Amino acid sequence: MDLDRSTTVWPQAVDELRRLLDAVKWRAGERFPAVYQLAAELDVVPSTVQKAVVALREEGRLLYTELGRGSFVSDAPEL
Repeated sequence: MDLDRSTTVWPQAVDELRRLLDAVKWRAGERFPAVYQLAAELDVVPSTVQKAVVALREEGRLLYTELGRGSFVSDAPEL
């Protein structure tokens, strides 16, 4: 991921994860990768990815969480 480090990074991570989800990198119902794995892939710190995942989960259309199991890709239609 090519980041503009002169501005806040986590919104850029949200955009990148949204782009990957929209491109169907992960299918509906599939477990979303761990924060540390995504941080390594995106070359950012884990807290940045965590904020991005929370933001996507709060949107309610791309990710959902099952307590004790992790985050999963939603099958909800795009708004």
